[in-house]
Amino acid sequence: MASPRPLAAEIPGRDATAPRPKSLILDVYGRYASQFHGWLAVSDLVDLMELLGVEEQAVRSAVSRMTRRGLLERRSRDGMRGYAVTPPTTTLFEQADRKIYQPIRPSPVSEGWVVVSFSMPESDRDKRHALRSQLMWLGLGTVSGGVRIGPARILDDVVEVVKRLGVEDYVDVFTADHRGLGSVVDLANRAWDLSALAEAYRLFLGHFAGVHRAVRRRRSIDPADAFTTYTLTLHEWRKFPYLDPGLASDLLPDGWPGPAAWDLFTDLRARLEPAAFEHAAAVAARNRTPTG
Repeated sequence: MASPRPLAAEIPGRDATAPRPKSLILDVYGRYASQFHGWLAVSDLVDLMELLGVEEQAVRSAVSRMTRRGLLERRSRDGMRGYAVTPPTTTLFEQADRKIYQPIRPSPVSEGWVVVSFSMPESDRDKRHALRSQLMWLGLGTVSGGVRIGPARILDDVVEVVKRLGVEDYVDVFTADHRGLGSVVDLANRAWDLSALAEAYRLFLGHFAGVHRAVRRRRSIDPADAFTTYTLTLHEWRKFPYLDPGLASDLLPDGWPGPAAWDLFTDLRARLEPAAFEHAAAVAARNRTPTG
């Protein structure tokens, strides 16, 4: 009897839009390395990344760069060479987990807004770029060059970012209510490119609808196939909780696809994640089994 078509083959354009090795390595460490206390042997990582279409040399080059940047550190266990996540990376993974695996809750307009105003000299342009990037990944929208806005519930996250970057002297943070003079709907559309975000959600739904149908038809799933498919699904999903500000439903375009994308992701996670973890554990056990 012929083997079923691999689930990952149901993802259209996979080869043409292959993620960068570093990004996928972070996905693997962030989701699976906790099984092994944040450490993976080089042989484990090479085997797992091969399933994701990344060749050994690219894995080793990417890991070397990530080590120089302080994301990973070299560490051996039981005579096996490997890499462990550093404490700052562990913290980032923990923060990411709290966002990625939670639904994006709409924030009522009545809760108000957080407004961030900043101005930095050209000599601190690197810090300015870092602040802009971090505020974007918190989901804040752009009112003007030095003003960002978002739902008030992310106030603590904003303050934490400002302090972590050490830019308190350049930044003012407020909470506010919108008092006009224009429409708050118009403000939302100026501050965020909601059409582009909606299109990204629809692309996600389109790319993984075939996978979802195939998974639901199967009584059992090969663990290696589950690992590949779930990791690629996770890779594509994880940007949305950072880009979607969680605006009130009456500020969003009609037919907002965010909830449908969340439902698809969470159902694929429930169906694929256990077998994906099983495969990661099997690879680690195999590479530790004495031979000869």
